[in-house]
Amino acid sequence: MPDERRDVDTRPSPDALLENAEREARGRLKIFLGAAPGVGKTYEMLALASGRARKSEGNDVVIGIVETHGRQETQALVDGFEVIPRRKVEYKGHVLDEMDLDAILARRPQLVLVDELAHTNVEGSRHSKRYLDVEEILAQGIDVYSTLNVQHIESLNDIVAQITRIRVRETVPDSIIDRADDVEIIDLTPDDLIKRLHEGKVYLPTTAKRAIANYFSPGNLTALRELALRRTAERVDDQLLSHMQAHAIPGPWAAGDRVLVCIDHDPRGAALVRYAKRQADRLRAPWTAIHVETSGSINLPDADKDRLASHLRLAEQLGGEAMTIPGQSVARDILRHAAAHNVTHVVTGKPNKPRWRELVEGAVSHDLIRHAGDISVHVVSGAERAPPAARGVKTAPPPRQFKLQPYLLSTLYISIALAFSALLDQVLDVRNLALVLLIGVLTSAVTAGLGPALYTCFVSALVFNFFFLEPRYTFTIRDPESVLALVFFLVVAVTASNLTARVQRQAAAARQRARTTEDLYLFAKKLASTGTLDDVLWATAHQVASMLKVRVVILLPEDGSIAVKAGYPPDDTLVDADIAAARWAWENDRPAGRGADTLPGAKRLYLPLRTGRTAIGVIGLDNDRQGPLLTPEQQRLFDALADQAALAIERVQLVADVDRARLAAEADRLRSALLTSISHDLKTPLAAIMGAAGTLRDYSGAMREDDRTDLLSTVVDESERLNRFIANLLDMTRIESGATEPNASFHDVGDVVGTALRRAAKMLARHKTVIEMPPDLPMLKLDPVLSEQVLFNLLDNAAKYAPPGSTIRIRAWVDESAVTLQVMDEGPGIPSGDLERVFDSFYRVRKGDHVRAGTGLGLSICRGFVEAMGGTILAGNRTDRSGAVFTITMPVPAGTPNVEDLT
Repeated sequence: MPDERRDVDTRPSPDALLENAEREARGRLKIFLGAAPGVGKTYEMLALASGRARKSEGNDVVIGIVETHGRQETQALVDGFEVIPRRKVEYKGHVLDEMDLDAILARRPQLVLVDELAHTNVEGSRHSKRYLDVEEILAQGIDVYSTLNVQHIESLNDIVAQITRIRVRETVPDSIIDRADDVEIIDLTPDDLIKRLHEGKVYLPTTAKRAIANYFSPGNLTALRELALRRTAERVDDQLLSHMQAHAIPGPWAAGDRVLVCIDHDPRGAALVRYAKRQADRLRAPWTAIHVETSGSINLPDADKDRLASHLRLAEQLGGEAMTIPGQSVARDILRHAAAHNVTHVVTGKPNKPRWRELVEGAVSHDLIRHAGDISVHVVSGAERAPPAARGVKTAPPPRQFKLQPYLLSTLYISIALAFSALLDQVLDVRNLALVLLIGVLTSAVTAGLGPALYTCFVSALVFNFFFLEPRYTFTIRDPESVLALVFFLVVAVTASNLTARVQRQAAAARQRARTTEDLYLFAKKLASTGTLDDVLWATAHQVASMLKVRVVILLPEDGSIAVKAGYPPDDTLVDADIAAARWAWENDRPAGRGADTLPGAKRLYLPLRTGRTAIGVIGLDNDRQGPLLTPEQQRLFDALADQAALAIERVQLVADVDRARLAAEADRLRSALLTSISHDLKTPLAAIMGAAGTLRDYSGAMREDDRTDLLSTVVDESERLNRFIANLLDMTRIESGATEPNASFHDVGDVVGTALRRAAKMLARHKTVIEMPPDLPMLKLDPVLSEQVLFNLLDNAAKYAPPGSTIRIRAWVDESAVTLQVMDEGPGIPSGDLERVFDSFYRVRKGDHVRAGTGLGLSICRGFVEAMGGTILAGNRTDRSGAVFTITMPVPAGTPNVEDLT
């Protein structure tokens, strides 16, 4: 085990090597990161690009977009570059300038300079954010230099807002920073930056005074500078770790820490997620955002559900895992999950309830601290209430509609309870009649839900007062005890209906989860049993359509583009906008189309199907409703379905790739064997023929008759040998192409054997031949030409491997409904490991002198011809002595005629 451990440690990390390979296929991204505006990011970018252009005359550098902000020294650097003209966009009566992405892609420079990475594009652009434009440029293999301020980094956005009291709305996902090849921090001390502000090198004088008094205070700049330095240091650590893993450099790896952040619909959830991201980055630990779904969270308002979904989505965007689990007690279920998954750090928010509610209801943070044990609990204030982050795909609100039927059903329950109470009024006390009405309340809560149950409570109270409390048939209550009884009845009814309805909601939610889980299990089982790509695509389209109530179309790459491969209902035609959205989603591995940030005018929403390895296709969804397609719950369900489908498609494609690789390897082996065989088996008889013919031509007059006869025999023999070789090649070609169609008719086996023996007479001249065949063998339905060739090849093989003077035996007999024919020799036999391989094309068993004999095609042709005629052929070794035996079994067809009937 120690040795094995050392071996593992000395191998490079496959993930690091794969990451390096993916980076090589893309353009390189260098980000100039600053703590604040005015530190000189754009100037440094231009200066470095200018130096790169000077060092290599062939280095093609252009400016995609650079904002000089009127600074003369920056403009002087810009004048030395080719500038791509900006695209004019009309927006609300104004003409705005935007970077021309298509012009850059058409120009295809080696390096393009793109200022202000976090910029938001004008509405109607291909991408909503400039960093998405940069992603598309990088995907085309073009290098990019870009600039970014620390306040625009998503995970630091709330910290910067807390420091400066200004929230920046334009943010860039941390994944962009993580995927950058280089991050260079442009550092300037607070005093130097403030000096630049006073000199008017950042803002106009009036604007600069306000900036110094607010955003650009020395304390703020110091804090922002620290954030920029820390974030850059984290990036350097990641680069060092990747380098160590790719080169198998031993070192201390961070292990054991796991971070779990608890979120709900509270607006502070985004701050908790970002804190967990930073904590996980510091610990180099995996992290998870978890939400415990209790009975109270099932019926949250749509706004709260959207906020909760945005928190979970933010966690996924920042590189964490998002999950939802059912439970009763939030703290207990979180700690149970933490213990089961070896979590070492739990992040939760500070309670914001009044003190009296904490005493009555308790607080999750207090319960976590009290029962956490060895788990560290981080209580975060998260005082700012950030709006939900922009989504890549907009979600639809869940459908809600008022249903009258449950209330009518509840009225029926009240009527039945009233009827029973009226019957029992003569024998039961009025307080017992209240229990009968209470049964109607509970029944309504179980079957109809909370709303109808509360309706039943109040109607039952009125019914109880009107029909059973004195004076009856009025809503007046005479006895104070009756007032108390009515109040207690109402309290008990409301409480019982709430509890019952809660249990009913939990049961309904559990049933829904069970149905979803069962559907996912059956879908996974169905995918596991499918063996073809068409079956996988059809099963996926049908399952997604049936579970999400949408129309589905699946597109896969084909000939450098993407094409429709399946749909439910079948729909193979797409309009131009949909084709463009599908192609963009495939090429950029991002959602596009209806409800997405990119190409929202398409009819369908196109989502990439991806695995942990790569994107493998695109799935398009649409329905007849307007607006976004999927609710947050449906989006999570779709993710589960898409993950399973992507893995199944990848599995089928990998199997096909393996088959193609195997066939390619087999073709290479056959090609090599064919070339080797041709070089020997064609050259040898041709050399003999040419030598004998040349001798006869030059010395025929001086040779004796016997010598001339021997040379002529050599020419004939070698010509026949060459003819057999070419015939074998042609026969093998026919078999592999599937063009072998036997011309079968009834023939006597003895006649076929006799013909083959006469043809092989020369080869068998130095061997004894023994035939053991009963005269009453039934006739078989054979192709005489193919059958003769099979026997000839077997006799040729026996003559090659059996020593001269040995016996070659041919036996035949009838066994039940088949005729068995054997060809036996007295050679060395076949090695046990080669009994099946001898039938492979170009495979030859070595002879005793280690020289390969023949072409290696004869036995392969035998199997092809025998199987084409409906028989089987097997290779084996003799049991009575050394030697090989080949056994042919041919079925006896029904209605076989006798030989006498054909004569």
